[in-house]
Amino acid sequence: MADAPPAPPSAPPHPTDVLGDAALKALADPTRTKILAFLLDPVQSCCRREDGVCGCDLETYLGLSQPTISHHMKALTEVGVVTAEKRGRWVYYDLVPQRLAGLADGLAALARAAAAATSGPSTAPPPRVDRGARDRGAP
Repeated sequence: MADAPPAPPSAPPHPTDVLGDAALKALADPTRTKILAFLLDPVQSCCRREDGVCGCDLETYLGLSQPTISHHMKALTEVGVVTAEKRGRWVYYDLVPQRLAGLADGLAALARAAAAATSGPSTAPPPRVDRGARDRGAP
């Protein structure tokens, strides 16, 4: 049996690839953006530890029920922007900076590609000529 031919080198990611990332949809929810802000700068409480924020603190901060918090945290952990660790009866959450940086890099690449695409020849329509001015003897 013959060996399979080597796989072609993978193409570099396209700038629009980031748009298909499920994390963007997860991050678009206003409650989830509040959660990320809280995880970045949590209010000290009885359950706060240096290595994560307790889900009960999120409930208190957002004024939402435990099932609602769990729903949002599941979405954020599934796309890899937050980690979850169960300790006893509590779950502690923390941000994943590398994943957030990857999303930021993807969006920056898209912005650079958009800027390059729009910096070419002008596609603006030519300026309007005031034909009335010409008829009045204006230069």
